[in-house]
Amino acid sequence: MDKIYFQRMEFYGYHGVFEAEAQLGQRFYVDLELSLDLTKAGQSDELGDTVNYADIFTSVRQIVEGERYKLIEALTSRIAEQLLSQFAFMEVKVKVTKPNPPINGHYEAVAVEMVRSREERGL
Repeated sequence: MDKIYFQRMEFYGYHGVFEAEAQLGQRFYVDLELSLDLTKAGQSDELGDTVNYADIFTSVRQIVEGERYKLIEALTSRIAEQLLSQFAFMEVKVKVTKPNPPINGHYEAVAVEMVRSREERGL
């Protein structure tokens, strides 16, 4: 299976359980691993035979910046479901990183990663 990767897309969103997170917002990073057959695109060199990267980015941005979730688990799941329904991916791996959650301690970030497939959705 062929793959397309997006690494460390950066967005500003208002996700979190606490009221301050909803009011102030914060940065979120999204990484994608998108599985599909790229044979035709590799042979034809035509955009119509693959997916438009800008459309993928826009779809993710609309979710992260346009919707609000208390949990990054819900945000991650929503991104995965949208990508599977909008594009012809066989499987998607989505990782959402929250670099500054309100946790008293020393750490770089917290992240949630989910893998979803057309097969498990019955598509």
